[in-house]
Amino acid sequence: MSTALAIAGVTAVLRDRLNDGLVNHNVAGITGSTVSVTVLPPDRVVATGGTEASGLNLFLYQVTPNTGWRNEGLPARDPSGRHRLSNAPLALDLHYLISAYSGGDLHAEILLGYAMQLMHEFPVLTREMIQTALNPSPDVGLDLPPALRALAECGLADQVEQLKITPQFLNTEEMSKLWTATQSNYRPTAAYQVSVVLIEATRPTRPTLPVLSRGEVDPVSGRERGVVVTPSLIPPLPMLEAVVPAGHQPVVRLGESTSLEGHHLDGTAREVHLRNERFGVDELIAASGPNASDRMVLVIPVSRAADFPVGVYDVTGHVIRPGDTIARETNRLAAIVAPNITNLPQAVVRDGNGDAHITLTFTPALRPGQTVSLLIGQVEVGPESFVAPTTTLDFIVEDADPGAPLARLRIDGIESPVADRSTTPPTFFNHRITIT
Repeated sequence: MSTALAIAGVTAVLRDRLNDGLVNHNVAGITGSTVSVTVLPPDRVVATGGTEASGLNLFLYQVTPNTGWRNEGLPARDPSGRHRLSNAPLALDLHYLISAYSGGDLHAEILLGYAMQLMHEFPVLTREMIQTALNPSPDVGLDLPPALRALAECGLADQVEQLKITPQFLNTEEMSKLWTATQSNYRPTAAYQVSVVLIEATRPTRPTLPVLSRGEVDPVSGRERGVVVTPSLIPPLPMLEAVVPAGHQPVVRLGESTSLEGHHLDGTAREVHLRNERFGVDELIAASGPNASDRMVLVIPVSRAADFPVGVYDVTGHVIRPGDTIARETNRLAAIVAPNITNLPQAVVRDGNGDAHITLTFTPALRPGQTVSLLIGQVEVGPESFVAPTTTLDFIVEDADPGAPLARLRIDGIESPVADRSTTPPTFFNHRITIT
């Protein structure tokens, strides 16, 4: 793969090819004037008030993604987005204009003809051409500007794809737009595409270790077990299929049993891995319940409430299966840890202004950056000032109506459960605040 210098490297190689071709064909002798090749924007080729000299100008007017290589090498990062697995190449197509300039009759046509012949005769920039153009002799290299000396390390000659030159047809409207955008006078021009430049970063990635064995070795035949085919639609690996909180709730509460249903979950060293990227939570909790193949039981201890804030968690299971010596990890599922109000029901007496002052205690603690509100009946109330983290919040319901509305605490859009879904039909918990 090439470095970010590869775009400039392609331009330098093309300019070198055009220069050599004009010299080899004695174009200067044919036109009777000195001929040069420039790589300037069209509006800078002829100086204001200056004389137009004979020459070719190579202008990179557009860079586009290469569709063939665009999705090569994905994914570049692991599912968490934190670890780089590979440096996916940036695949580009370069679009050039070759324009002929001259103050003499027919000189521009002569120059453009030789330029197009050179592009036709050498439709591929070989590795030898690139090395010759970008690695001049030591005597010449010392006199080059730093930018040109740096191109020798662009890696263009070593990339896996060779550079192919393809002529392009631009109609009158497209050509007119290009020259109008450059704010310069039109000159005889031919368009070409150079494909493909592969630019790859050199940032470190997470390497993988080599495979030493494809399973156990048969003591009789001496062959490795290899891939084992199991004639079943159920893969013979631990897998989670559903996260079922206690009481058929849609959310998980601390201290309650959450069933992780799946298959091939029996074995030793059974653990549940909980991850939350936002708060940097990465914890292992020993699985509870019987050693069953179809489920694990997760209980987040209330004593560890400080470690598991309200939010969405990635849940995976770890287990050493019978006959294995290392733990296997299941697929990931999502679990939502919700707040749980611990001082309901309660009674509140309004003050002289008719306002109800409510104090709620809850788990887990509210962390900095989280949003919170109290939903009481059909009214949403923000908290009084507080310092996070905290497990206690004060709310003031202005001009509160007497009654016993249900109360819910909402943190980052996740509400504390208010309905008992274990009954048929469901009923409301007695999470009421009686206002008198």
